[in-house]
Amino acid sequence: MEESIGKWRLISPFFIILLLHCIAILLFTRGFLLTRTELSTFSACSDITNSPCYNPNFNLTEDQNQNDSRVCWTKPAVDRVVIIVLDALRFDFLASSSLFEGEKKPWMDKLQVLQNLASDEKSSAKIFKALADPPTTSLQRLKGLTTGGLPTFVDVGNSFGAPAIIEDNLIHQLVQNGKRVLMMGDDTWVQLFPDQFGKSYPYPSFNVKDLHTVDDGCVHHLIPSLYEEDWDVLIAHFLGVDHAGHIFGVDSTPMIEKLEQYNGILEKVIEALKNQSGPGGLHENTFFIVMGDHGQTLNGDHGGGTAEEVETSLFAMSLKNPPASIPSALDTASCVLDSNGKKVCASTIQQLDFAATVTALLGVPFPYGSIGRVNPELYGLSSGTWNGPVLSASDHKQWSDLEKWMQNYANVLCINSWQVKRYIDAYSAASVIGFSLEDLRHVADMYDQAQNNWSRKSGNFSLCGNEIPNESCDASLTVLQGKIDAFSNFLASVAELARSKWTEFDLKMMGVGLGIFVLSLFVHIIAIRRSDKLCQISCPSDGDWHISLRVISAIFLVAIRACSFLSNSYILTEGKVASFLLGTTGILNLRSSIVKKETSIEAVAFLLLNFFLRFTTEVGLSKQEGLSAFMNLYPLRMLAIDHGHPVLTFVSDIVPMLVLILLSYLLLKSTADNHCRVVLKYVFNTGAILSYMLIALHWALESNMLTLPLVLKHVDRDYLPRLIYAIGLGLLALSALTNFFKEEMSNYTESVLTKTISMLSACSSTVILLLGRQGPFIALACIIGGWCITRLGLLEVKTKHGIVGVFTADPLPVTQWSLFAVCLFFSTGHWCAFDGLRYGAAFIGFDEFNLIRQAILLTIDTFGVSLILPILGLPLLVVLQYPYSQGSGGTQGRGIFFVKLSQVFLMYGFITATTTMVTIICVTLQRRHLMVWGLFAPKFVFDVVGLLLTDFIICLTSLYHFCRVEDGTK
Repeated sequence: MEESIGKWRLISPFFIILLLHCIAILLFTRGFLLTRTELSTFSACSDITNSPCYNPNFNLTEDQNQNDSRVCWTKPAVDRVVIIVLDALRFDFLASSSLFEGEKKPWMDKLQVLQNLASDEKSSAKIFKALADPPTTSLQRLKGLTTGGLPTFVDVGNSFGAPAIIEDNLIHQLVQNGKRVLMMGDDTWVQLFPDQFGKSYPYPSFNVKDLHTVDDGCVHHLIPSLYEEDWDVLIAHFLGVDHAGHIFGVDSTPMIEKLEQYNGILEKVIEALKNQSGPGGLHENTFFIVMGDHGQTLNGDHGGGTAEEVETSLFAMSLKNPPASIPSALDTASCVLDSNGKKVCASTIQQLDFAATVTALLGVPFPYGSIGRVNPELYGLSSGTWNGPVLSASDHKQWSDLEKWMQNYANVLCINSWQVKRYIDAYSAASVIGFSLEDLRHVADMYDQAQNNWSRKSGNFSLCGNEIPNESCDASLTVLQGKIDAFSNFLASVAELARSKWTEFDLKMMGVGLGIFVLSLFVHIIAIRRSDKLCQISCPSDGDWHISLRVISAIFLVAIRACSFLSNSYILTEGKVASFLLGTTGILNLRSSIVKKETSIEAVAFLLLNFFLRFTTEVGLSKQEGLSAFMNLYPLRMLAIDHGHPVLTFVSDIVPMLVLILLSYLLLKSTADNHCRVVLKYVFNTGAILSYMLIALHWALESNMLTLPLVLKHVDRDYLPRLIYAIGLGLLALSALTNFFKEEMSNYTESVLTKTISMLSACSSTVILLLGRQGPFIALACIIGGWCITRLGLLEVKTKHGIVGVFTADPLPVTQWSLFAVCLFFSTGHWCAFDGLRYGAAFIGFDEFNLIRQAILLTIDTFGVSLILPILGLPLLVVLQYPYSQGSGGTQGRGIFFVKLSQVFLMYGFITATTTMVTIICVTLQRRHLMVWGLFAPKFVFDVVGLLLTDFIICLTSLYHFCRVEDGTK
């Protein structure tokens, strides 16, 4: 038997399972997250002659004729456009606080200059609530804004290295039609549109700790550029608000300061524009837009589909005199009176409509893939869309002007609809799957109805004369409104169809992937049963029933958690579900100890720890609202302590450092009685404790409360984190090298214990540093939780007559270990969504962006305490329980020990794979669900990434621990 238990017999199942999972996930992902087909066709000015809406009277400017080569789709209404993008601009950052219920928040009413312009009746300015389509990452939003299409979920992965847009887009149309585009700010624009800008001043955008570099660069170039004539469209993308949100949250001083800074910048911009807006001035016919690409939660996160994330702001103003009012049927404004009795309003616009509206204003073709509608309120703000001088409300000729504007807008919508219809037809013909015949028939019917309505009563006629409006005039406006409504309904129908069925699902490929995944679970089960045979386990006896009951309990817990993923509500509260199940196991352990009349401090401690994790999951230990909730506790309010109180600040700086000292003591204590690899043990202990000291020094340098020697104040703050990373990497390399040295295997349990603690100490410093000041507390929770789970497992395997004669690993502690890891993930402020990623952690120690480096740091921060440390610590479940097992001596005991260790790894991987498989089944069933891209797909991505990472770490850890197995078994 000893010779049969070789290294590769124990390790090979891990690599087979990893390979099966990679193939299954690759195939399923190719079927589930296919991007929409990007057509290579580009719109051209000459295309308009093929449109049934083409009418030279509408499509030519006054100085053009039908043979003019400059003929294009719509009459240019503006000469220049200034677009200022304020990244992550929430709607309540710009809109008046009077539009919101409840008390005024500190971040409201800071952009006063825009609010005053929008509420001034003499100004042609409006504030819009702009609705974005999830996912709300910056790349997807910029792509959607410029192409006029909907984002695809799989593009989220490109957010850290944007590929150039290859389909038709707003920037391409501007450049192709002679418009000079100037860009400054976020360098994502240059990545998306290389070689498209006449001039560009890009700045690195991914260092979320940097609040000022990009903004200062924009300010440096923006104001001088407003006095230059070498551009037609200016784009300035500011990032300060987005970065302030990620690091500090919305309700923070840096956020308020940023908004106030923006208000001052916008005042200077508007002043420069107005000074040159007179007749013959540089900005006589300039259109000014201030907008956000997406919103953000109170934590400063974005990426999902919540209202806070998809609701952003848009301010638009024409520098010419305000035009007449558009028809009330097209006006979406919601108005209230503020505290001064002044009317404040806000309209609504879909970001999907931005590209079509801007191209219509500039008179260039719509991007070929655009499915947006020319927004009437934004389009009507420009005086250039009105065919005559602006008249007062008392002049009856305004009715004639309104009729002409509605004719013009109806013509624009006709062209808009024709473009969308030809794109949908081309897409369905080119795409593998496309839209269903029923959907295409419905779209075609709506378009034909709108076109028939247009053809019957089209023409450049006017029933509204210069006299008092009459019934004929009313009838004319009604007819025009009917045309507008028909085209608007068609465009809205296409947009809704695209939102519901845009992504192409290859069900066959998804089915094959799911089938291979199920096969991997059978491989898991076979490998676990094979471990039993290697240990020569016979049929369970009467004394083994208790173990069998624990197996049933473990299966039941895993099944409940897995099935909860079939509900979107339970996915949203996944952390609470895991905490509840973990607490249930704690109660069962407490009951068992009471029944056995044994005092179990571990069971009580485990329940208290679970309560702590549940509390931190509720309020978010690292989040802004978590701090706010904590500060609202009655005792703190009674003592008049707020979040800025010096005492609380001092405590928050000192206590994490004290916990680091406690962690150092526990590390020394855990290896004090271990005599295996003495020299290496001291090397690892010294390296880990040195890293803890450097972490404390790093935090002290960042603190404003702690007084440090003058020489330390000049230490580069990036140097210490890099040194900590280097020490950790060095310790990991040393751990790997020690496996090449022959050792005495008689003390194999001590050897595995030393190697496990060494690996944990090498990795823990980096994880603690990335987690911030909550890191030491979480690390301490990991130690307490691991100790409780192992000790409770030991209490269960004891019987009145000694030890249960079974070598099979107990699955219940492994299940508890897995649930505990899930609770740690949520208690550290993470969740399964892209706005749950803590991007700031990726830049601790670095200011420059490097895709691989930052991805590694972000992965360690995200999965450090939920995957990396728990998997590295799995051997403790065997090492600390093994002295109670039979046959612990000699080569037979050593072989059984490593078989049992491999079975623990298999059980943990099986639990992770089972929950992931249910997630895959869930997204398959819910692929047409309204929340598929906002909730189910992010959960799928996090789970499959977590599973592959779990498999990979298990493979490495098995190589690390089993490399010397053959030396002792043969």
